[in-house]
Amino acid sequence: MTQAQQKIDCDVLIVGGGINGAGIARDAAGRGLSVVLCEKDDLASHTSSASTKLIHGGLRYLEYYEFNLVRKALIEREVLLRSAPHIMWPLRFVMPHDKGQRPALLIRAGLFLYDFLAKREILPGSAGVDLRSHAAGKPLKPGFTRGFVYSDGWVDDARLVVLNAMDAAEKGATILTRTACTSVSRQADKWQATLRQQPGAGAAQGQQIEVNARYLVNAAGPWTADFLNGALPQGGGKQLRLIKGSHIIVKRIFEHDNAYIFQHPDGRIVFAIPYEQDFTLIGTTDLDYKGDTNQVAIDQTEIDYLCDLASYYFAKPIKPADVVWTYSGVRPLVEDEAADAKAVTRDYRFEVDQGGAPLLSVFGGKITTFRKLAEEAVDLIAKDVNTKNGAWTEQACLPGGDLFGATPQNRAVLEFDGWVHGLQTRYHWLPPKLVRRYARAYGSRIHTLLEGRNLLSDMGERILDNLYEAEVNYLRKHEWARDAKDILWRRSKLGLHLGAGAEERLGEWLAAHPN
Repeated sequence: MTQAQQKIDCDVLIVGGGINGAGIARDAAGRGLSVVLCEKDDLASHTSSASTKLIHGGLRYLEYYEFNLVRKALIEREVLLRSAPHIMWPLRFVMPHDKGQRPALLIRAGLFLYDFLAKREILPGSAGVDLRSHAAGKPLKPGFTRGFVYSDGWVDDARLVVLNAMDAAEKGATILTRTACTSVSRQADKWQATLRQQPGAGAAQGQQIEVNARYLVNAAGPWTADFLNGALPQGGGKQLRLIKGSHIIVKRIFEHDNAYIFQHPDGRIVFAIPYEQDFTLIGTTDLDYKGDTNQVAIDQTEIDYLCDLASYYFAKPIKPADVVWTYSGVRPLVEDEAADAKAVTRDYRFEVDQGGAPLLSVFGGKITTFRKLAEEAVDLIAKDVNTKNGAWTEQACLPGGDLFGATPQNRAVLEFDGWVHGLQTRYHWLPPKLVRRYARAYGSRIHTLLEGRNLLSDMGERILDNLYEAEVNYLRKHEWARDAKDILWRRSKLGLHLGAGAEERLGEWLAAHPN
């Protein structure tokens, strides 16, 4: 950022670079509003990179009569799949039926409702399955002979945030990562905010930026209530219910491509999902959280719980020693009367304070409904900033999602493998496995990454296995990547595959090659 840019006037200042903030920035910028988004850390550093990585209606929410939430999410599944088929794809889920569960007829009725609450064009419906002959039955204990299959979707959650931020930036938004909002002051017609960049995030160490905004959006995730209470002189008085969800990663424990959903006798839902080709993701826990929101980590009790639960179903026991990686996040959910953490609503709520320049605070939400949340939020913003441009994201691709044209298409989901094969032919000088990884990460933006390159030697230095200088430079230039964690754990999951020392080696390379 240059010295001339130390003061910014904008229509909308958004505090928070998770999925809600990035989604709102994208929608608002696409309607012609001038937007600044600030995030105190990297994009998707917290809750938005710690999900179970599913685009789903939330089958278990039917149990709590959250029909409106489930329907909204079910509608969004295919909208999202079409918009970014490179980072999202359909996934079949197998639910083994246990004698201690609800009657099979009741589960089948619930799945029937799940199938027909919203129109489906891509995802197949549910069915009963004989686990004695189905491939998904082989890894399970022999006592599980009957089950059900249904459809939802998978998403690379951290990349989803980045793509929204990219689209916002390409439509004129200013995205400031590693930039905290340290103070806000309200006037009748504008907010005055002071932003402070972390060392190394801009042209100067700890640079200060003054922003004048007509509208302030509080999308700070776990810090939403804290920010609101600090922004308003009288205090917002709001409380969020913070729910910690933790996941474990183990070496792949089944060969087929289905995921499992386990409805455990204690009432909890846990998934076991194919992950990064070589691994299985197991989670999540649902626990009330009272600790430091900047330092969220799994504890041994959660590891033991997830291992024990998985071992209840799988023939081969899962032990804590099998865990190769863990991650945890805090979901900021709307406080309600639910005694049990797993029963707290995942729906979202907006609160607009009009005591001067307007302030919109976002409470709750889930990754599947982020686009609808953003659309509704910008509808509210539009009433005060007088833009006449309406909603647009439902019929728009995210960066890299335009495989067969500028608008979202079913064939981009259904014919993705064929599209990848074409890339492997076009870029025959690269290993096919690497082309597939690029295709999954970048979609059509693979052509930007590989522009002007015709030989493997054109990719620059091979910094780590499967990581070349060309990709690192692309991530720095286009995706706000700064350090090794950004690249190995959020922009990709290469850290899982590279072993000990990789993060340090990449960090040393980045330090020696400042961009």
